[in-house]
Amino acid sequence: MTEQSSTEHLIEEMFDEAEFVRAGDLVTGEGRLDGYTVSIIGTADRAYIGADVALAMARCVLDIMHDKPARPILIIVDNSGHRLGRWDELMGNNGCIAHLTKCLYAARQRGHRVIGLVNELAVSAGFMALGMSTDACYALPAAEVRVMALGAMARVTKIPLDRLTELCATSPVLGPSVENFMRVGALAGVWSGDLAGHLRAELSKLTKPNDDRRQLGHERGGRMAALDVARRVRAGAEA
Repeated sequence: MTEQSSTEHLIEEMFDEAEFVRAGDLVTGEGRLDGYTVSIIGTADRAYIGADVALAMARCVLDIMHDKPARPILIIVDNSGHRLGRWDELMGNNGCIAHLTKCLYAARQRGHRVIGLVNELAVSAGFMALGMSTDACYALPAAEVRVMALGAMARVTKIPLDRLTELCATSPVLGPSVENFMRVGALAGVWSGDLAGHLRAELSKLTKPNDDRRQLGHERGGRMAALDVARRVRAGAEA
């Protein structure tokens, strides 16, 4: 018997009832909590997001939009980023991931409340395409979130690792960790303890929240310029 992943355990912990299936790295289904029915799309075991996984997730989003209008969608994020390999390059994995992002955006525009929850790991495009494509993304306290490992960043930028480590101490934009992603507003909050209670509170919000990531980043002191730049761009566009 295959051992359950932490993503599957998480689903069982959060919902009163849940029905889900796992196919490879993908976990899909629906859960019920206090009268709410929520569609669930997630990945397990720190999956790599290849073209096949991205297209399968996009298919799920499209099916939900077609069959379950306006139903909330919970995205459980657990991935090691986009998969690197010849097959995925030939399949145009970047385009497949972009398609997934567009589907989630379309779902949000059609009234689905899309909630993200980082379970174990979220890396690079895997976080951008899933966590950042939700209305609000949360993380478990022990989750690991990063755009790029500092060692890899040092190789790409040619900046010594020691210098990057110093910069990360003062600039959350560069640094990995839930704390830094909270400071820049990419994460709305941390869910600990009563996970069902956190989900219930998110589902019970009467109005669909605006995307307040820039505002959060400004308030938390982690991204001070983005809010003003966006305002000035809008003002210029409207002038």
